[in-house]
Amino acid sequence: MTAIPDANLERDAARAERKARLFTRINKASGWLDILGLSFLTPLARIAAGDDPRAQGKELWRLLGVPLVAIGAFLLAWAWLAPQVETSLGAVPGPVQVWTEAVELNADAARKAADEADFYARQDERNARFEAAGKADRIKWRDYTGAPSYYDQIWTSIQTVFFGFLIGTAVAVPMGIVMGLSPYAAAGLNPLIQIFKPVSPLAWLPIVTMIVSAVYVTNDGLFSKSFLNSAITVTLCSLWPTLINTSLGVASVDKDLVNVGRVLKLSTWTKVTKLILPSALPLIFTGLRLSLGVGWMVLIAAEMLAQNPGLGKFVWDEFQNGSSSSLAKIMVAVFTIGIIGFLLDRLMYAIQSMFTYSTNR
Repeated sequence: MTAIPDANLERDAARAERKARLFTRINKASGWLDILGLSFLTPLARIAAGDDPRAQGKELWRLLGVPLVAIGAFLLAWAWLAPQVETSLGAVPGPVQVWTEAVELNADAARKAADEADFYARQDERNARFEAAGKADRIKWRDYTGAPSYYDQIWTSIQTVFFGFLIGTAVAVPMGIVMGLSPYAAAGLNPLIQIFKPVSPLAWLPIVTMIVSAVYVTNDGLFSKSFLNSAITVTLCSLWPTLINTSLGVASVDKDLVNVGRVLKLSTWTKVTKLILPSALPLIFTGLRLSLGVGWMVLIAAEMLAQNPGLGKFVWDEFQNGSSSSLAKIMVAVFTIGIIGFLLDRLMYAIQSMFTYSTNR
């Protein structure tokens, strides 16, 4: 008579164990979802796993419903106010016009990609005919010189900002470590930091342009001068948050750790890499995230003036073009810049979470 109740108890216990393991996995995943900006998926997963729908529904409304309502209100206000503002290029475009131009830019990118593929296909066919005819001396390989697509310009901007950001990181982190370890280095470098930190990229760019033109005299080097001008300007404007936060992080390391290093007679390199850097990493990554954000903002202005073929040049060209669709294209670029900036911040936050301790994982 007791076999059936015992079997039911075993099934219930197994079901409860599976549910507990499922919620454990959801809890672990929620930390990464938060990092990636997808935290609204956590209550959905909890509801699917059998959690209280009412409580999770409130959380879902907070994480997804409220932002969607805010975005909808913004779009409605934009659609209502935009036609009421007349500019030299016509009325300010609303959401529909901007979306239309975004679709057209995508179609234009597809056409340009097809033209590029056709160019290289015809070049390969022509060179194959010359080779078959024994006229190898007439074989020529040329690069496609058509106008870059919108996606090409986005990729150029991303390459430029990361190049400048990496140079800035390579300069700022070692200098920050030295400043954090040495009060004398901090006292000597702090006045220079306070002077150069607020300088606008519009002030740096002419200086950078003249120096690059004087030093980088080749015309067929690995990088174009416009690329270097933009990237170095990004470096000069974005390295300061990393430098300051690295210095603060190193200086804030628990003195007991430093004393342990002295007692064990560790070398300076071992002390820095094994004791100081792991403790200072959270602040260092905070500086890196700030630096990347500053660099992305600076880049657009730098590309406008340096004529580096990225998003900044796209905005400037459309402004100079003055066509009826130019303002809508510029607004497409504005949204593109904002979305990429958000994704870059999420990327740095994810990398930070991989290298620093977090209770969410």
